[in-house]
Amino acid sequence: MKPTWLSVIVMLVAFVNGARNDNEIPPCADIQTSSLVVPLGSPVRATCVIRDSCPLVIGEAVRIEWRLDNHLLPSNTMAGANSRVSEVVIPSFNHTRAFLTCCVQASPAQVVKGVEIRAGYPPEAPQNLSCQTNLTKPNTMICVWDPGEQETYLPTKYTLHTNIWELHENHTYLMLPGVHRYTIPRPDFGLFSEMEIYVRAVNELGEATSAPIMLKPISKAKFDPPIILRVEAVPRRYSCLELSWSLSHHQIWVNRQHLNMEARHKTVNSSQWTVRPILPSKPTATLCNLLNGTHYVTQIRVRYKQSPWSEWSSSQSAVTLESAPTGRLDWWMKVSRDQMHKHLNIKLFWKPSKKFHANGQNVSYIVSDQKTLGGKGKLCTTKGNYCTFQLPRRVKKVYLRAVNAAGKSAPTECHIYPPKDFIVISDVSAVAQDNKSLLVKWRTVVSSHLVDFVVEWRPLLNEEPSLSPFEIVSRNQTSLVIKGGFEPYKPYEISVYPGFKDGLGRPQTVNAYWRQKAPSMVPKIQIRKKWHSRIELAWDEIPLSQRNGIIHSYKIFYWYQGGAIKVENVDPEDRRVVLKDLKSAPLYEVFMMVSTSGGSLNGSTIHFEFQSFDAVTVVIIVTASGVGLSLLIIFMVLTCFSSHKRFKVHLWPAVPDPANSSIKSWTTDSTQDTYLASDSKEPNPIYLSHLSFLDLPVKPSKGEDDPWLSSGEEKSDLRESICGLPLIPGYSGSNSGSVPYATVIFSDPCSSLIAKAPCVYLRSESKQPLLESEESISPGSYQNIETNGMPVEQCFFGPCHDCVSEEAEDPDVLWNDFPFLRALAMNDVYNE
Repeated sequence: MKPTWLSVIVMLVAFVNGARNDNEIPPCADIQTSSLVVPLGSPVRATCVIRDSCPLVIGEAVRIEWRLDNHLLPSNTMAGANSRVSEVVIPSFNHTRAFLTCCVQASPAQVVKGVEIRAGYPPEAPQNLSCQTNLTKPNTMICVWDPGEQETYLPTKYTLHTNIWELHENHTYLMLPGVHRYTIPRPDFGLFSEMEIYVRAVNELGEATSAPIMLKPISKAKFDPPIILRVEAVPRRYSCLELSWSLSHHQIWVNRQHLNMEARHKTVNSSQWTVRPILPSKPTATLCNLLNGTHYVTQIRVRYKQSPWSEWSSSQSAVTLESAPTGRLDWWMKVSRDQMHKHLNIKLFWKPSKKFHANGQNVSYIVSDQKTLGGKGKLCTTKGNYCTFQLPRRVKKVYLRAVNAAGKSAPTECHIYPPKDFIVISDVSAVAQDNKSLLVKWRTVVSSHLVDFVVEWRPLLNEEPSLSPFEIVSRNQTSLVIKGGFEPYKPYEISVYPGFKDGLGRPQTVNAYWRQKAPSMVPKIQIRKKWHSRIELAWDEIPLSQRNGIIHSYKIFYWYQGGAIKVENVDPEDRRVVLKDLKSAPLYEVFMMVSTSGGSLNGSTIHFEFQSFDAVTVVIIVTASGVGLSLLIIFMVLTCFSSHKRFKVHLWPAVPDPANSSIKSWTTDSTQDTYLASDSKEPNPIYLSHLSFLDLPVKPSKGEDDPWLSSGEEKSDLRESICGLPLIPGYSGSNSGSVPYATVIFSDPCSSLIAKAPCVYLRSESKQPLLESEESISPGSYQNIETNGMPVEQCFFGPCHDCVSEEAEDPDVLWNDFPFLRALAMNDVYNE
């Protein structure tokens, strides 16, 4: 269909242009329209007249159709014209261009005539006409304008017109299609001659002219950037810089009286410029009210009266004269006690406040414990922003100063308070923002003692304290946007401290990332334990440098061949999981997925399986368990109800009962290390291995008193000298398994050869409970032997409430009753 219509269009164009020569066949019809170019949306009326000589209608009835491009239009056939005249009316022509054709209805329909109708809008008056003069060689003037917002849809011609009244010169410049600017050459204007400039737009529907502008080309000249020749500090004038400047060599001929100039400056580390006007009449300018000892960058620009500003010149820098630092420093400190609680460990942090001025290039900071800075009392000197030191607990404040080559600042008092155990902050959170910032929020309990908050943040992968900036905010503030040049995928620790009048409370801390992504690694899964149908898996923690975000989940995927995939979600703090209800036969596959808010990463797959238990194995396990349990029960019964004393003694050690001792029936031979006969009348026979010997120190004031009737302080001295003399050859006093029978106390050292006082014998003070009887049975009181005709009555082996002094018996008879003591007496004789 498209090729057919293209051929028709070609024919129509040929018809419109007319016959090329006299031999061509004349057209079959004529079309008459009100206009071939109409405003868009306006009505269009057309008439088609079929000629009698048209071979398509000779001898036939004629039926005429109208088409606009491919669309059939309703039409009216005029009466009385043999149906060979037809008229069509298009109420609103909404096409920018379309072909209107007149057709004779046949089989198929034949086109006999056609015309192209175009529609659009008349041009708008050009807007925003402006011109700018270029003073570089060659001098030119460039004019630009806006053709208007409305599209005309018709070819529009633009012409630039200039009228110079003083020179009586008029110039017209024709623009190329679509071009809305023109460069006027230097011969067509005078720099100081006033001229009128306007733009005219013309198309087939009309024309429009812009508002004219009147100007002198020099008033629209944009100068080249001026040149700063030198910038330096003004001698003996603080906070001032002096600069020398010059115009570009292309504009050096311009009179400076008609110029305007501006200068701008900023500190080296700042991005905020300060702009101020300067006088162009002098080749030098002075900039004052600057900060002392500060490095400044300076630029200037120029223009002719109200002409456009030139570009800023290249930068020049200089340093103002130094003076002592001024203003205060913002600070905070961490205080902790040492292990001995005698000193305080202090970390002091600071930063310049908004009112602080270093007033110098090389600034250092001094911390001292004295208000007057002298040779003593300095705790540290640094160029950084923190200091660590130790102080006694009695020191209540330190002083912080800034120092440069010109002097030192006034001291900032830093009060030292021990940390408080108050918790008033909760729910600390940090959310990533644009421009490498984090929004920190927290909640607080209402407290009248609360003064402010200290927000500290630091990188967890770098422990350098100088990388720990902070902000101090008011007590009514519960959020803060921190900007610290945060790096993506790096962890940061953010702490919020409550500040009170007398110290800081307990902080609340949260870890945060500015940007997160999937972890760089997945830990290896390890099999810890295996049970029937269960298995415990565990893994190590991901290193902090490879997490790339906050781990919020571990997912364990496991399955066997032909089975469904199961998933176990594990808390990030656990790092272990127990898989239950596993089948015994299949081979299982397992892998882990670790996720952060920025992505997930899958680990490698491991395999495990369970060995199936057959019936025989189960029977063997059950039988072995039953036999073992039975043997254990039999052993426990025999142990509890056995009557064999030696067997029971091995399980429950026997403790001697001095009340039923058979030692008095022993002979001298019984002092050997042997076990007593099993048929002894003693309820609990025991192996007695040694006696203990104590020296009784001689007291000058109480030399004749009985040592056991002395005070408690004297009794304590009895334990200070234990001789441990053996009773038999080869005896060892370190027999840990023996039980002492008695303790012998001497008023003189036991190694002395001359006896000056009688010996005293003390029974064993064993506090172990008796096995055969729960009641305590104490023996009767024993009396010491009369020595050298001097009876000494003492009670040591039992209560002596009814002790009555009796006449001493024969010493030999008493020694026979106590063979161990007899051996002791024999040993004394041998020593003498």
